[in-house]
Amino acid sequence: MSQLNTPFHTQIADGIAELIINRPPVNALDSKSQLALAQEIDRLGLVDEVRVIIIRSEGRGFCAGVDIKELDANPDLIVVVNHANYETFRAVHRNPKPVIVAVHGFVLGGGIGIAGAADIIVASECATFGVPEVDRGAMGGAAHLQRMFPVQKVRHMYFTGEAITAAEAYRLGAVEKLVKNKDELREAALTIARKIAAKSPAMIAIAKESLNGVEDGNLEDKYRWEQGFTLQAYLHPESAETRRAFVEKRDAKF
Repeated sequence: MSQLNTPFHTQIADGIAELIINRPPVNALDSKSQLALAQEIDRLGLVDEVRVIIIRSEGRGFCAGVDIKELDANPDLIVVVNHANYETFRAVHRNPKPVIVAVHGFVLGGGIGIAGAADIIVASECATFGVPEVDRGAMGGAAHLQRMFPVQKVRHMYFTGEAITAAEAYRLGAVEKLVKNKDELREAALTIARKIAAKSPAMIAIAKESLNGVEDGNLEDKYRWEQGFTLQAYLHPESAETRRAFVEKRDAKF
């Protein structure tokens, strides 16, 4: 199954839905695309024949997050973008079906939100995980990053903007399966998905709801807290300078 005029498509076979993001050059999603993605993830969760969802991408990397050029051209869209991000990550985390995210290349910003909201992550060795939010004049994603990595690692990544490798993410326990290259990634995700799809759908749905309930805190509430600071950041003139510098491919000046 595919969707017209959207930067992704889906296919369903043997109880497994694959949602493939494909928006060149870096799979950065504008607000409309992000909201459409959320709606599609929600829809797949309600399809009876779907027992597991895999989210993966084509191209150079998994996802570079929001489209900074869209926000630079129209900063007033920040509320719309915040909403679309929230809905996407919520759709993954609260989906009644288990969600496996298969990543390669860069996993940045909103890509971290999708991966951090997922149930299981598989990665190729070329994958890197990063949150350049501070360098883009924004906030958000730490709640999801903290599902993946220890608190001090999250803070180092957030304050410095430095990414970490897939091997380091695997060492820290965020990645379930690490493969040599991107070509092996889909099969690695499908191998796990097939095991889950063979189980009782009712028991898996109960298990996911139960596991969500025993997590520390409420992921969606914590992300809402962060989004308030995203709006605060966007009201500061230094935030605009970070986006302008990114678009103009130069160092920001403060």
